[in-house]
Amino acid sequence: ALDLLSVTPLQACGEVVLRIHHHLLRKNSSNTQGITKVYAHAQALAQCHEWLGRNLPEAVRISVSSNAEAARLAAESGDESVAAIAGQTAAELYCLTKVADSIEDEPNNTTRFLVLGHQATTPTGRDKTSLVVSTPNKAGAVSALLKPFTESGISMTKFESRPSRSGLWDYLFFIDIEGHKDDAKVQAALAALEERASFVKVIGSYPMAVL
Repeated sequence: ALDLLSVTPLQACGEVVLRIHHHLLRKNSSNTQGITKVYAHAQALAQCHEWLGRNLPEAVRISVSSNAEAARLAAESGDESVAAIAGQTAAELYCLTKVADSIEDEPNNTTRFLVLGHQATTPTGRDKTSLVVSTPNKAGAVSALLKPFTESGISMTKFESRPSRSGLWDYLFFIDIEGHKDDAKVQAALAALEERASFVKVIGSYPMAVL
């Protein structure tokens, strides 16, 4: 998804933050007795690590491509020792029984989604701007990238690096800042950033999500 954000012609025009709840699901039985394998996406397994350690310490944890796939496997395998970690919709879709609900270790577990479209948004007074930036691989380059935001008093809410596909040891930096790209101080910071970076793309500005 991050690789695609750097090249898509679409603009980020909104964000949605959803509370995520993981449930332990299996076919027919409503208890944990006899469960020897638990399927889930790797991230879900990590987010439920402590619960699994307490309640199913001997069960083998098997990573699959998604929690939906985990639910499908639990429903279609014919093996009632198999359980899955997935959400309520997957339980209903695959007719699985909920053995335990909200087994995530962090009760405030959330996932953020960007809304992409062709339209630009106007400032609301409570906005974010998402950027993707690259810089030559040299000492102090990252510090130089961040300086325009520091000097303008702009807060960053995200900073994430990912290897670039264009060359060895080149990185793209995905940055979220507070403010709209049409705000005067954000415009000034972006102008200074473009003088320092080898690549700058504004993915979009959008209203901050309300959980």
